[in-house]
Amino acid sequence: MASITCPTTTSTLSTLTKTSFFSSSKTLNPVSSATTPTLFSKSPFTLKTFTSSTLYPIRSSNTTSGLSVLDTDFTPQTLKSRLKNGETLYGLFLLSFSPTLAEIAGLAGYDFVVVDMEHGPGGICDALTCLRALAATGTPAILRLPESCPTWAKKALDLGPQGIMFPMIDSPKLARKAVSYCRFPPAGVRGSAHTVVRASNYGIDAGYLSNYEDELLIMCQVESEEAVKKIEEIAAVDGVDCIQMGPLDLSASLGYLWDPGHKKVKEMMNVAEKGVLGSKPEKGGAFLAGFAMPHDTPEDLRVRGYQMVSGAVDVGLFRSAAVEDVKKFKMSLMEGSDEERVGNKDGDEKYWSE
Repeated sequence: MASITCPTTTSTLSTLTKTSFFSSSKTLNPVSSATTPTLFSKSPFTLKTFTSSTLYPIRSSNTTSGLSVLDTDFTPQTLKSRLKNGETLYGLFLLSFSPTLAEIAGLAGYDFVVVDMEHGPGGICDALTCLRALAATGTPAILRLPESCPTWAKKALDLGPQGIMFPMIDSPKLARKAVSYCRFPPAGVRGSAHTVVRASNYGIDAGYLSNYEDELLIMCQVESEEAVKKIEEIAAVDGVDCIQMGPLDLSASLGYLWDPGHKKVKEMMNVAEKGVLGSKPEKGGAFLAGFAMPHDTPEDLRVRGYQMVSGAVDVGLFRSAAVEDVKKFKMSLMEGSDEERVGNKDGDEKYWSE
């Protein structure tokens, strides 16, 4: 009988690993190369030709990042492990529930994307499409719940995010409840369908039950004056990995809804930050996460010790770009003649080259 021999081919496109966000991922010959160190960044995807190789984006914030040659046992680090390694991670909040914008965010290089079911219009089904878009770029997703309850937590966790964020955690008691929603009995109250849900690769990942607790990042939001007073106790709750500050709701609880940059709000934020940073994650405390504001930039947060920084919201980025685009055109109608505008080739060429 004649035999058929398949020719050896050369891979020309970047290919992602098949990743389980709670356990090991199967990677074929991942490749990477050192690039210039940058703050808050992971390497954007690049299309290169490598013989018999597979590309996988390596995220890094405080270390060099890029695509480098690794062995076949390489396993992408989780957000939790990267935080424990001392990295500072930079992310984006996704309120639009647009899979396209989620994919762009991942390709742009964000270390994580928070799919926001608290203030965004979408629910579980909408979040799933965004998680799939992010997974295609190798970008970890965090789901922010509409409220802290076992039902929302169960449905969110079954989708397989790397992190889960509970809003309005005002006491250690609420923090302990939040953790219990993430644990299967007897450690918690999470309902189990691990044999068929996405979190376990629909039951294909045999190691899911052994790994999920170690790899899931549990985040509790501190957003009120009451919560700040108990922040050290909240950060010390077993299972709470990260405290996410909520500057807008905190300013509202202090009576300064329209002025989150007020002196008293800043003072309260300072108290909260010191409480979390003093908890020492390596000794059972929590990492500090925050959201940048016009008066409090991502760089400001980093300097003060934040380990997770969210710099923008997708709809906010689009709003700013759209408003500026319209403003620029309207201003051009008031400046110069038609002949002058037609003669400006540089702007036109720049636009089409972007």
